[in-house]
Amino acid sequence: MTTIKLDPGAALLLDTLHGAGHAAYAVGGCVRDSLLGLDPHDWDLCTSARPEQVMALFGEEKCIPTGLQHGTVTVKQGGRLYETTTFRTEGAYSDGRHPDAVCFVPDVREDLARRDFTINAMAYSAEEGLIDPFGGRDDLAAHLVRAVGEPERRFEEDALRILRLYRFAARFGFAIDPATGAAARALGPHLDCVSAERIQEELLKLLAAPRPGRYLEPAVLAVVLPELEPEKQPERFAELCRTIDRIEPTAENVPARLAALLCPLGEAGARKALRKLKCSNALTDEVTALEREVGGGAGSFLLGHESGHSIARPIACGNRVPPQRTVLGETPGTPNTTLTVQAKRLLGRYELPTIKRLTALCSARHPEQTRAFAALQAEAERLTAENACCRVSQLAVNGRDLMAAGVRPGPGLRQVLNALLETVITGQTPNEKDALLAAAAQFSAS
Repeated sequence: MTTIKLDPGAALLLDTLHGAGHAAYAVGGCVRDSLLGLDPHDWDLCTSARPEQVMALFGEEKCIPTGLQHGTVTVKQGGRLYETTTFRTEGAYSDGRHPDAVCFVPDVREDLARRDFTINAMAYSAEEGLIDPFGGRDDLAAHLVRAVGEPERRFEEDALRILRLYRFAARFGFAIDPATGAAARALGPHLDCVSAERIQEELLKLLAAPRPGRYLEPAVLAVVLPELEPEKQPERFAELCRTIDRIEPTAENVPARLAALLCPLGEAGARKALRKLKCSNALTDEVTALEREVGGGAGSFLLGHESGHSIARPIACGNRVPPQRTVLGETPGTPNTTLTVQAKRLLGRYELPTIKRLTALCSARHPEQTRAFAALQAEAERLTAENACCRVSQLAVNGRDLMAAGVRPGPGLRQVLNALLETVITGQTPNEKDALLAAAAQFSAS
């Protein structure tokens, strides 16, 4: 018999339900992940007990009635939350997302039959072992994602399952059952009944997978992000997917991967698409900043990059500075005045996490220059650790100091501060009060 090590809190709740005469199991993702040797993040339970019986058994102080109409009670145990749902079948899905009604049933197998994919349609208890009526364990061994029963019916019930199909396959690097994949592609237009927030959530989880490129199905993306025209421009879309896969799969790099996907749209088009997906302001600003820098516009990070190693100097602190090109150093860690200046200019415009995403995106788009971008990131990290002066706010003098030294207030004051910052960034003046005041006196006299 297959044995799974249950989470202590889940085991205690299951024992309590069993002791009261109810059938109860761990179910879904926690069973799947346990069979894969992974540590489940959440433990969901299912039981023959009705919601009111669950609440009576564990007490109202430990229970949250999160979805009584669907049979779900969240039970607090040992500092964790456990969703506990009554075995159920579901009626029609008039809106393509939610069942019109549910019917509580006594058999866990009936409950498992309503679930999306076989690898998520398994239950477990210490007494009975693994309950696997649809071959989920075999599909795990075969590295396959397959719908429970008829895939068309599963996707017609809930169109969001189409995106979940690719997300699960990408997360584990599994293949997609041919019939299930064909149904997902055919029914992709049904995603128009899914909220933008849920589409965004699944898309971001997909982009967080190790190598999501092969799972960005053009027929589905054509519905979710029609602006990309993935089916009309297959070669361009394939290159986008390769670029995404070159970016290291960390949670911090999801905005960079999203920016890589949206690169053909430019800054304005990306912002429009992100707003349509109801992305947060923070994520929208981060992604569009990356788009702006790789887009080749005035002041962009990659202006002139296609023709060589030279890159344009970005705008520092929101104030335009004279156009100037610099050359990236090829060896990380080697003293390089030009590299230092470039890194300081970027730090004057962005925080270090954004610079890391920018260099990751640039390296993915231009892998032949990976060493140069790695050197730039390393220099930005060094300067941040040293609290190097990269912004007006970091100068050893401020506006009051300059006025006390005789600089007139008004627009000219800001110009002097910007000029002082420029001399500090380029190494012409140390960031010391006396030296800066002397330089300011020269600027005012000229």
